[in-house]
Amino acid sequence: MWQQRRAAAAIEAEIARLRSLALDALRRRWRVVFGRTPPAPLSKDLLGRMIAWRLQERAFGGLDRESLRFLDGLARHGGSPRRRLKPGTVLVREYHGQRHTVTVAADGFEWQGTTYASLSAIARAITGTAWSGPRFFALRPNGAPMHSKNEKGVRGSRNGSHGAQA
Repeated sequence: MWQQRRAAAAIEAEIARLRSLALDALRRRWRVVFGRTPPAPLSKDLLGRMIAWRLQERAFGGLDRESLRFLDGLARHGGSPRRRLKPGTVLVREYHGQRHTVTVAADGFEWQGTTYASLSAIARAITGTAWSGPRFFALRPNGAPMHSKNEKGVRGSRNGSHGAQA
């Protein structure tokens, strides 16, 4: 236990020292830590953060396999996984006293007899302004309502937001 605290204190001190190094000194430290020349476009801040991460990884261990697989999947697919709404799902939103019903289709979203490629296109058509469609229809990745600082929840909402109904 005492050795762990001592190691943690040493890593903490090394990270604090990294913050005070000039860019050229950080580049030299990178070569020692990673065994290669750092990428040219990395800023001083990013160099320091990546070196600190590597020092902590060596001292305390890295990510588990599940986390590595998850991150690899994000990197391969260009971001977080997209939400999949099943065809037939009905989204309802009341806006300025008018109820808008959107049905998820295999090839997009149906609203007022027209199929749109995205919920954002429908939100724009309804409001006349640029909206995030998932935000306008109060969706989150798990399908729960999304609340912003300026919006109330689904029940008792002033703006009438309603989430998905399957």
